[in-house]
Amino acid sequence: MRLLLLLLLAFAPYAQAVSKPVEVKSPDRSIVLSFDIDSEGHIVYRLTTDKETVIDWSVTGFASSAGSVTNATRLDAGRAVRVRQEWKPLWGKRSVVPDRYNGRDISVSFADLGEVTLQARVYDDGAAFRFTGLPAGEMTEQTSFNFAGDYTAWFYNGERHNIGPERLSESDGERLPVMTVKAAEDRYLAIHEAALGPDGWPMRLRSAAGSTSFEVIPEAISADSPFTSAWRVVMCSTTPGGLVDSHLLELLNPEPQGDFSWVKPGVCLWDWRIDGAVWEGYHYGMDYESWTRMIDFAAEQGFSHLVLDANWYGPEFSADSDPVKGDKARDVQRIIAYGRQKGVGVWLYLNDVAGRRYPIEETLAQYEQWGAAGVKYGFMNGTPLEKNRKTQEITALCAKHHLLVDYHDYPVHPFGQMRTWPNAITREYCKAQLDGRQIFQPKTFVTSVFVNMIAGPVDMNNGFMELHQGRTTRKDNNQEVPSTATAEIARTMITWSGATVIPDIPEYYKKYPRLLEFLSAEKQPWKESITLDGRIGEYIVMMHAVRDLSLLNIDSMVI
Repeated sequence: MRLLLLLLLAFAPYAQAVSKPVEVKSPDRSIVLSFDIDSEGHIVYRLTTDKETVIDWSVTGFASSAGSVTNATRLDAGRAVRVRQEWKPLWGKRSVVPDRYNGRDISVSFADLGEVTLQARVYDDGAAFRFTGLPAGEMTEQTSFNFAGDYTAWFYNGERHNIGPERLSESDGERLPVMTVKAAEDRYLAIHEAALGPDGWPMRLRSAAGSTSFEVIPEAISADSPFTSAWRVVMCSTTPGGLVDSHLLELLNPEPQGDFSWVKPGVCLWDWRIDGAVWEGYHYGMDYESWTRMIDFAAEQGFSHLVLDANWYGPEFSADSDPVKGDKARDVQRIIAYGRQKGVGVWLYLNDVAGRRYPIEETLAQYEQWGAAGVKYGFMNGTPLEKNRKTQEITALCAKHHLLVDYHDYPVHPFGQMRTWPNAITREYCKAQLDGRQIFQPKTFVTSVFVNMIAGPVDMNNGFMELHQGRTTRKDNNQEVPSTATAEIARTMITWSGATVIPDIPEYYKKYPRLLEFLSAEKQPWKESITLDGRIGEYIVMMHAVRDLSLLNIDSMVI
């Protein structure tokens, strides 16, 4: 019966607010987020941009396992907040980020939950709200997005082409964020979440055919003490590129605790795709000799790292593969030492089988002792809640042991966590270009950058240079890439990632000296990063300004 009630709330028209709403306006006053209690006792909110309603009155709130959604009794405007400051990230799309918003801590009285605080923040590029002081016990969220029109949307779709464009009324069933919405030619939105806690279910959305309303799929959250929900975020822009350039998700996350000055982002070579490549009689493999060639090339070009992928400690899905003693462990220690001599860090792959079967902190402590630079974690299993908890645990342990971390194979979506954990520098929250190239087309890229990449840094493995037609000699997925050399290098610049993992052998990059020079000049944080133009699924035009022009020994280059 209770599930039926939730569905009716999500998919039916909402009751109108009955009193004067509590309003929070952006610093430039273009965005207004309003809250009220409707005639049925629901907390409802509305969002307008440039005086146009884009999300009409929609339910939000939490209920206890024994409660209902019709139990809000009072809404008090509470304390106003005004912030005008800057954030200087260790790495990212720009070196200085304005942190400007107006906020309000709204006091809400519930019949069954008592006093709870509804925090609201409105920036010039979006709005967000969350609940704090939610009581211990089992809670269920009830938040919906009742769009004011039958807009066009795109959605993340795992390791496949993204869903969209589709009309909101055409969506039927579950959809995954980021949800990018075109409300008008000059009005774009993105629905996501920020500051997801370790006990929170990653947000999923649901709608029914014929409806323009979406609800957060309700999942029970169990807490032993009062807790704070994740931020529900609506990013706003007059262009799709404005969504790409936003830092709203990161700004909604807490500042880091501790020293992260050791975090070193940059371009990374990768041994997985070189396996089987042939150049003038030399056969590349995932072995020490090939690794030394890659390290030498990285040192020549100023690239930061070499990523060693699966099977270095034995078959990655075998329960007997020991992540610190198996197979090539001695060669791995040798290449880490060699890389340190050359100023190049080495990442180590770790499969979830070994991550669970062997003590994870002992494994990571051993990698730190060897001098590894980071960990690429693959094939994490579990429910979305279990994966979120595991991801946050491993991220914190990696930070403790001075390791960067990259999550692959259907990871938990990014939610701005790179501000709190600067070592969490990328995730495969996309269709990686070299996994199943038969479905990675140019349109995949120019949709993903306006959907997946809004959530945070993504590891897409762009920059493949062996582009002849027909199959390659590579051992894994040896199909040709539907691209060009110039486009491949452009993609490495456009794709936001703390680890720009490029997949080819040195000799193919050396075939294109000007493009290689451009690739070597990609240093973070950029002084400024701007999306100049773009249309979802068609094209994107982006500019990065480097901090030090001496990094560029080229007159000019347009990609």
